[in-house]
Amino acid sequence: MAADAIAGDIEADLAAAGDPKRAEQEQRYLKSDLRHFGASVPATRKIVKAALAAQPQLGHGELVRTVEALWARPVHECRAAAVELLDLRADLLVPEDIALIERMLRESRTWALVDGLAASVAGPLVERFPELAATLDAWAVDADFWIRRSALLALLLPLRAGGGDFHRFGRYADEMLGEPEFFIRKAIGWVLRDTSRRRPDLVFGWLLPRAATASGVTVREAVKRLAPEQREAILAAYREGRARKATA
Repeated sequence: MAADAIAGDIEADLAAAGDPKRAEQEQRYLKSDLRHFGASVPATRKIVKAALAAQPQLGHGELVRTVEALWARPVHECRAAAVELLDLRADLLVPEDIALIERMLRESRTWALVDGLAASVAGPLVERFPELAATLDAWAVDADFWIRRSALLALLLPLRAGGGDFHRFGRYADEMLGEPEFFIRKAIGWVLRDTSRRRPDLVFGWLLPRAATASGVTVREAVKRLAPEQREAILAAYREGRARKATA
């Protein structure tokens, strides 16, 4: 079955699963210029899974063409379905596909698409092909804050599982710690919070000497899973830093 036909069937199923009221609310919440059908995330994933089940012989080329066909449609759920396709068939991806992923990240302009692409697609691809870490290094200093956020979130899943490259994350986070952009501050805290599930002492040791200069968003997110005494030590350091700034 041709990629355009697969994408067309997925689009039709997404439209049928939509809710106009949800579509209006979601479009307003995301401040989106795309059309919205109002299909939920679970419904979108179910539709994509069904489409893949109907194409058991789907190869790399057809996968990429289907993703591009869905992404070209100015519909939020079609783009979300493209992300789901890449996530569910990540095993078919090759290093050269990082260029497609980066293009999609640059065109997303919303966390609702960026976060899945970064954490669930780009991250596992870099894990499989470590030479792509150089791409993350470039993303971490990119002018586009969504790309910088993607560099952080691409490291999220292995860190959450107790592995991953915390040194690389720490290097990126140190460079971004003073950024005013909310989505960067939130991402740093998010990765720290999820890393602390299995390695709270690692997070505590990294964040304590930086708490005085980190943003409130970063600190509040990062300490959520720490032990009470660790949490209070970091919050005290954060408050002390704020007090010094206020009197400077």
